[in-house]
Amino acid sequence: MRIIELNRETRADLLNDLLKRSPNNYGQFEATVNEIIENVRTNGDKALFEYTETFDHFRLTPDNIRVSREEIDEAYSRLDAKLIDVLRQSAENIRAFHTKQLRNSWFDARPDGTILGMKITPIGRAGVYVPGGKAAYPSSVLMNVIPAKVAGVREIVMTTPPGADGSVNPGTLVAADIAGVDTIYKAGGAQAIAALAFGTESVPKVDKITGPGNIFVALAKKAVYGYVSIDSIAGPSEIMVLADDGANPRYVAADLLSQAEHDELASAILITTSAELAQKVSEEVDGFVAGLERKEIIQKSLDNYGYILVAKTMEEAIDAVNEIASEHLEILTRNPFDIMTRIQNAGAIFLGEYASEPLGDYFAGPNHILPTNGTAKFFSPVNVDDFIKKSSIISYSREALEKVHENIELFAQSEGLTAHANSIRVRFEQP
Repeated sequence: MRIIELNRETRADLLNDLLKRSPNNYGQFEATVNEIIENVRTNGDKALFEYTETFDHFRLTPDNIRVSREEIDEAYSRLDAKLIDVLRQSAENIRAFHTKQLRNSWFDARPDGTILGMKITPIGRAGVYVPGGKAAYPSSVLMNVIPAKVAGVREIVMTTPPGADGSVNPGTLVAADIAGVDTIYKAGGAQAIAALAFGTESVPKVDKITGPGNIFVALAKKAVYGYVSIDSIAGPSEIMVLADDGANPRYVAADLLSQAEHDELASAILITTSAELAQKVSEEVDGFVAGLERKEIIQKSLDNYGYILVAKTMEEAIDAVNEIASEHLEILTRNPFDIMTRIQNAGAIFLGEYASEPLGDYFAGPNHILPTNGTAKFFSPVNVDDFIKKSSIISYSREALEKVHENIELFAQSEGLTAHANSIRVRFEQP
């Protein structure tokens, strides 16, 4: 891996380089995506079925678009029993973590008859998109569905592209069943996002769409935002490791490569105050890459977006971490909890040498659907709040309103909204 001295110029260059991976920079595909969305919106199942036959080479019909109970049962028989048990354990950890995020409606009643509060209600129907083929990740099924179930969403539907024979990845089906998906539809790509956003004769319209996908799926989610809610417009995966001279270079190298193997656009960055560690990590990376199955993808990722940055001080390193705002941040320092208190921007923070990033991907419980491309500065991981909505509650007695009605009228008049002022005034007119 390339080793670079961290300074103002190299940090700016790095940020510009990383931002090139954002889905917002793939405008050349937007016209195609918009055409697909409009076609499905207008023609429903007809368009959805045609796109599925074109892209996935499977002929959909109203009778086979839904995954049957028999197909789910067959998926269980095709999956290793030990893996099924691991999926169940992981689901329980995810459920337990997200249950702690639940909040209740609240009301504040005062003696003068004022009642203020917040009514919390789950969304009615959630749609989860799951990629197919080699990009089928049962872990993402659990991470999308379980927070919605914990939030109390009434109905959860899932779409995933079928194979040419109409089959769906068995791991995807088993994870969906364990998590509690109500209905699974065989549809993928931008056309599936359009079906979820607007509804077709077979696929119901949802209130929110979550889940990862390729650039066409990401752009489709961006296009339908506003008609429905979405989790985020996800970019390629990324990991940052912040380490001092006490870190184990073999662990650091292995953790960097855990994300580089996702795809050629994935980013793996080490920021360290130790030039010696930087060199050792680079050597360990070379050794690991030579023996890993996805070494071609990993090497392209490292060549394009892999960096080892050497900082003069830990303060300089922390500033860079907060500026880059990585999806995954591992802190491998002598006192990681102290460093953690100074981190402002990161999707998920892993503390210590035994909290490797895959622990969060698969098993610990916190959500692995995280903000990317610097959006951790203002976005959060998927959580229970993504599947609820809040309504303000306001009730005043005559006594309470009488004390403040003139203030409200003055405020409204100052904005030139005399009908607003009149709405308050008429309640205190003299007979």
